Amino acid sequence: MHTIAPRFRPQPELVAVSDPHANLRDRVLNRVLCGDGDAETSFRQAAASGEGVPADLQPLIDKIHRHAYKVTDEDIANAQQKYGEDKMFEIVVSAALGAANQRLQAGLRALNEA
Repeated sequence: MHTIAPRFRPQPELVAVSDPHANLRDRVLNRVLCGDGDAETSFRQAAASGEGVPADLQPLIDKIHRHAYKVTDEDIANAQQKYGEDKMFEIVVSAALGAANQRLQAGLRALNEA
């Protein structure tokens, strides 16, 4: 089984607040970002981090990371024309999970620094 890149896993020394869901969350991230799929692993990990995706997808990935509620059917349909439905599903899910994980880690850091 592949392991997720360190940027997707909380640093143990930073997590003083108990997180009962850490193991499950890490398993989900690992499966989505490193498991089998139509999109390459590196592509899914780039979408999750918000950096390193092809230039034509960067605006959509940025929108998912910053303002997901603003993503439109047209945004997805335009990307699907080039990347296909299955690959786009994986890319969007990876970006959403990555953005959520980044926010969670920022929150945990803030709690630990308080």
